Amino acid sequence: MAVKESSKPMVEISGLKFTYPGIDGQPPPGSTPLIDDFSLTLNAGDRCLLVGSNGAGKTTILKILGGKHLVEPHMVLVLGRSAFHDTALTSSGDLCYLGGEWRRDVAFAGFDVPIQMDVSAEKMIFGVSGIDPQRRAELIKVLDIDLSWRMHKVSDGQRRRVQICMGLLKPFKVLLLDEITVDLDVLGRADLLKFLRRECEERGATIIYATHIFDGLENWPSHIVYVAHGKLQLAMPMDKVKEISNMSLMRTVESWLRKERDEERKRRKERKASGLSEFEKQVEGSRVTGDPARAAVRAMNNGWAGGRLHSTIAGEDNFFFSSNSVLRQ
Repeated sequence: MAVKESSKPMVEISGLKFTYPGIDGQPPPGSTPLIDDFSLTLNAGDRCLLVGSNGAGKTTILKILGGKHLVEPHMVLVLGRSAFHDTALTSSGDLCYLGGEWRRDVAFAGFDVPIQMDVSAEKMIFGVSGIDPQRRAELIKVLDIDLSWRMHKVSDGQRRRVQICMGLLKPFKVLLLDEITVDLDVLGRADLLKFLRRECEERGATIIYATHIFDGLENWPSHIVYVAHGKLQLAMPMDKVKEISNMSLMRTVESWLRKERDEERKRRKERKASGLSEFEKQVEGSRVTGDPARAAVRAMNNGWAGGRLHSTIAGEDNFFFSSNSVLRQ
């Protein structure tokens, strides 16, 4: 039985503008916003599919919604509260963000190393207190988790199942998913999507799901949002998308991305024909290379990549820019 939708929006984004900060914690003067003039409203029960090419800004938008980046309080409201400033949203479980993998950086060993420890799935899942036993049992069944799995012996897909299970143990009101099903097999993904749909239909939860995998999604989303270059290109109910396009969901999104890519290639070709210098091309044609924010990032690099023994600065002329150079004098 469906839950009556709330009259108040679950997610409100109003004129969102965001730029990654420089070394002083503020956006460098003149920098190009990564997300610009982005507005979106979602209500209880909405299942929103967030699509766009690589680098379009999908992950950044989800992280802002998840309270992981500071923006003006009025720009992003979740359940009527500031996503960043109201920490009770995430601590209560009302707002849940699932993205990336259980990975960490190990000094002088490598980056993005899978978190591996000799602990069972049972100990991890049952170690979370204050959880409804019935919900926990249902998630274990939906995700087909063997409680005897040892985290240092499982596959990436099995580790991902445990990660998803732990993230969904608390009943959420707003759920943000960033490519979370990428490691799951066909059955695991299908069963999870069915569970998430029930959460929206029966409890009135709202889900925003960013993915590049469209198998089995034809009838899953209620809304679709298309982002390009950090700007909202399209936001509409899925029913309307089907009315204006007689193609499948995957082919429809593919047509949008191909058009975007062709337009970008045309712009690059025009810049090349204009005879600009290489520096001018970078400033004119790249949202990142010619961005003062990029220069600020370079200034923060002290010449050594964290946890590695090799300098990132080539040549002896730059020797004294390294913070470790004093050890070699």
